[in-house]
Amino acid sequence: MKITFYGHAALGIEINGTSLVVDPFITPNEKSAAIDVDAIKADYILLTHAHQDHIFDVERIAKNTGAVVVSNYEIATWYGNKGLEAHPMNHGGSWEFDFGKIKYVNAIHTSSFPDGSYGGQPGGFVIEGEHRNIYIAGDTALTMDMKLIPMQTKLDLAILPIGDNFTMGIDDAIIASDFVACDKVLGYHYDTFGYIEIDHEKAKRKFFEKGKDLMLLEIGESIEL
Repeated sequence: MKITFYGHAALGIEINGTSLVVDPFITPNEKSAAIDVDAIKADYILLTHAHQDHIFDVERIAKNTGAVVVSNYEIATWYGNKGLEAHPMNHGGSWEFDFGKIKYVNAIHTSSFPDGSYGGQPGGFVIEGEHRNIYIAGDTALTMDMKLIPMQTKLDLAILPIGDNFTMGIDDAIIASDFVACDKVLGYHYDTFGYIEIDHEKAKRKFFEKGKDLMLLEIGESIEL
């Protein structure tokens, strides 16, 4: 399993030859200027919620690739009505895709489209594939629901928002890693704009002091599990 950071909360994930894109907000992000959106491969596009900083490039990527949009019922329906192929899910539900299993789990946040219309309830994804399991938290506060995840799935990586203000900050993300029983964390949703800028060294040190590994990738950088 290969995971590439495209900036903000945008990710690329490769599992057994299948390409997933998560929350593509790339072209408006000045920090992601080096990423060629039209070169991104995608068989599926996973969306945690409907805010513009998570969906901006969905239609462009889907039209280029024919990718299937996977999200909550409201978001999937919204894109389906635009002519894109979509797979609707809802909280607690799971589905066996050709690359592995996805479960749509709770997140505490808000969700609306850029025009203000209802974007369903936000969520996160637990992905089991290629003998590796990951949790993509999406935009969320710290929630006790996270404790349910390790009751069913042993995680190899937790991808957690750490920018604070709109989501969890560093201290809550450390607690979240305890809740999901995963000490290997990839941080995201930070530094894109002033409200969520962080001190990288301080963040890494706080995780290290708790016996955990916080990875902060450069935009375009990848890791393999």
